Amino acid sequence: ITQHVCAVSIMRAGDSLLVPICACFDRCPVGKILIQRDEKTALPVLMYSKLPDDISTRTVLLVDPMLATGGSCAQAVQVLLDAGVKQENLFIIVLIGCPEGIAKLTAEFPKVMILTASVDSHLNEQKFIVPGIGDFGDRYFGTAGCI
Repeated sequence: ITQHVCAVSIMRAGDSLLVPICACFDRCPVGKILIQRDEKTALPVLMYSKLPDDISTRTVLLVDPMLATGGSCAQAVQVLLDAGVKQENLFIIVLIGCPEGIAKLTAEFPKVMILTASVDSHLNEQKFIVPGIGDFGDRYFGTAGCI
């Protein structure tokens, strides 16, 4: 991957990976997707999306540090596919994943590449990665719950 790259973060924790990604690619445009979990159904809900106009012609790096159930990431992938991005031009970049999330994404989007630094063992009953590192966004941004 050397040209026509676009980074898209799943807000908020995904924003932590934008600086290193953009440092690797000169003039890398950035898109944002905000997905929140519905408190009643526990399903992901798209709240916001802002993508470069030419995203369908680019290689897209979708960034989020944690891949747990895969629900939010799958929703973000669908937003990108609906915008014209081809599966084979989409790379998901995470720091820590788990088998459940990886299995969900590979089953739903077999041509999308998932790149992860680490795969932890499983999800617990609350759907948190085990052993995991807690709330990455809170740790990175120094907000409530990080201590």
